[in-house]
Amino acid sequence: MYSNVVVAVDGSDEATHAARHGVGLARRFDATVHAVHVLDRQTLRVVTGVADDRLRRRAETVLADAEALASAHGVTAETVLEEGAPARTVVDVAAGVDADLVVVGRRGSRGVADRLLGSVAEGVVAGSDVPVLVVPGAGTSPAGDAAPDYSRLLLPTDGSDHALAAAAHAAALARRVGAPTHVLNVVDIQAAGGLFNAGGIEQSLVERLEAEGQTAVDETAAAVREAAPERADGPPDLASAVVRESSFDGPAAGIGTYVADNGIDLVVIGSHGRSPLERTLLGSVASRVLRTVDVPVMVVTQPA
Repeated sequence: MYSNVVVAVDGSDEATHAARHGVGLARRFDATVHAVHVLDRQTLRVVTGVADDRLRRRAETVLADAEALASAHGVTAETVLEEGAPARTVVDVAAGVDADLVVVGRRGSRGVADRLLGSVAEGVVAGSDVPVLVVPGAGTSPAGDAAPDYSRLLLPTDGSDHALAAAAHAAALARRVGAPTHVLNVVDIQAAGGLFNAGGIEQSLVERLEAEGQTAVDETAAAVREAAPERADGPPDLASAVVRESSFDGPAAGIGTYVADNGIDLVVIGSHGRSPLERTLLGSVASRVLRTVDVPVMVVTQPA
């Protein structure tokens, strides 16, 4: 499924951690890594002479380190040094090398407050036509240059075409890393009527929503099985659940709780992509999951 993996690197610990994930997946899929470093054109406008030379030397070092990381894992790597707006340039490079996956750190060297999505990561996800793996902080990074593995995958679903499109990617990942896939539907109690409505929400409505959630889970699990029918050790290992979430944070909060309670280390989530008229923002659930779940999240876009 993945032949060309673009990895955005900027020398930060978080980007280096993300590169380990990118290299690990490239090794699993026998893909080529394209390590991309972007010199921000706005920064270049205000630096000259020694400062400019220092930035370019640092960029070369960052790319050389990424290439060495890939080589240590037997992965072919190419390096790309560009000037421009970082997010837009990463997206353009991905299109130019016919990438089928982009990997970015959640924050990167500029840094923003914890639990906020960095502007570069957000721009890449919003602009990319291919899946983007967003990797949070390096606090749990393995020692040395080890490439992370995944033990449990989570595929949230609401039964939409976006969720079903993500099923194929979850299936491919599960097959290559040998990890079970959990398919989850979250019943949003607040959206259904709210806890503070007069008399509360009727139990019959909750039960109907749970039944609809179970249908969504069953259809998505079937899509995972269909996408991964050939396994030497049998059909895909699947678990499923429908849970209630009553907080005002909605399904994203339910997803976060499920991730923590079940040892999930990779989330694959569908979201709409670019509309014909304008670049749309991420769906609200995917956006909040990216900001609040402290495991890698792969966003699979589908044209709106």
